[in-house]
Amino acid sequence: MNKNMTNNIKVKKINKDIASVIINEPKTYNSLSFKNLNDLIKVFRELDNDRNIKVIIIEGSGKGFSAGHNLKEVRGLKKKNKYQKLFNLCSKLMLQIVEGKKPVIAKVHGAAFAAGCQLVASCDLAYSTNEAIFATPGVNIGLFCSTPMVAVSRKISRKRMMKMLLTGESIKANYAKEIGLINDHFSRKKLNSEVLNVAKTIASKSNLTIKIGKQAFYKQLEMPLRKAYVYTSKMMTLNMMAMDAKEGISAFLEKRKPKWKNK
Repeated sequence: MNKNMTNNIKVKKINKDIASVIINEPKTYNSLSFKNLNDLIKVFRELDNDRNIKVIIIEGSGKGFSAGHNLKEVRGLKKKNKYQKLFNLCSKLMLQIVEGKKPVIAKVHGAAFAAGCQLVASCDLAYSTNEAIFATPGVNIGLFCSTPMVAVSRKISRKRMMKMLLTGESIKANYAKEIGLINDHFSRKKLNSEVLNVAKTIASKSNLTIKIGKQAFYKQLEMPLRKAYVYTSKMMTLNMMAMDAKEGISAFLEKRKPKWKNK
């Protein structure tokens, strides 16, 4: 089932558990304009609240994933408060993805540059075609990729991040996998089926367990070690009290398939 949320952002229900969000503005290389950012935030919120959807895939149409902000729009803003509004809105989208309840998978082809690369890094998982390229090229136009580096620097090491930021050079899919920006890369023909296989595997788990685990993962990363263990012990206890944990353990011991209640 296809559902057009807006002219440029489309949602495709792949099955009852999985939805694909498509940035459909190939003429601007799927730019993250004011409109597209607002529409993406709305779409992700709606999918996050959809009890049937367990996994979200995001992709771009046309030649690539996303080139980041629309530079024609950026050039026309001129006032400080408008620039601030745009970058705050972009950050709001990234936080919606990270703090949302559902796992988000980036499915990348072509280029993912600047805020487009930030979007890939903000997703929980990322897979690309063999030919995909990634960059934080703001330095080339006198605009350091400061907000993109927040997401990307939390996925790759500092020296590698600084090289991308300081040179503006793009990296290929095989190197992006090596440094941890993406999980894997495949031929264009294989990418869709590989991403769907991962999405279906995740969707087969307890939705409640995934929600608890995703929240805990990102929160503990920002904590000192001792505090992280205190926090995650509380989260494991919370998880253990759920019906799904009791069902999962019983199913394992009884050598049967669990029947999740998502409670």
